[in-house]
Amino acid sequence: MKKNKPYNAVKEARKIKEKLSLKYYGNFELLMKDLKEASERYNLRTKQA
Repeated sequence: MKKNKPYNAVKEARKIKEKLSLKYYGNFELLMKDLKEASERYNLRTKQA
């Protein structure tokens, strides 16, 4: 029994993941820069190895 859903969260998450993977593929510096900015914006700490 298949229900007709007005919003599909899994489909939306896959679309966002694909969009970001295209943006950051082969561009590690941009990824790290964006992660650093996000951690500063939201006051997140990075794990120390």
